[in-house]
Amino acid sequence: MADIAEAAEKKLKSRIRKLKKCNKDAEEKEKFFNQLGLSFTISLPTKNPEKQEDFVMLYTSPEGNIVHAEYAYSEGEEFTQMDISEKDLKVIIESFSDFELSLLD
Repeated sequence: MADIAEAAEKKLKSRIRKLKKCNKDAEEKEKFFNQLGLSFTISLPTKNPEKQEDFVMLYTSPEGNIVHAEYAYSEGEEFTQMDISEKDLKVIIESFSDFELSLLD
């Protein structure tokens, strides 16, 4: 069996080719993205990140609507996560409303 790093590199190249094809063909893009949901992890800053972590995980439908949200918290080896209520999710969405994906200049 191929080395996992080699397999990952081949898969990434394949995915990039597919995305390039989607960027050139609207029909292909629609077909591909109708199968796709996204997940985002937002790592929140902590005073002591070596000992404590917390983050928000958002899961979306292919249309970009959030279908599920969770909060996770860990201290050392202990870890817990919980669903985020719609009320709290609205606060999170508002906080990140100006967020945009782009490359660093």
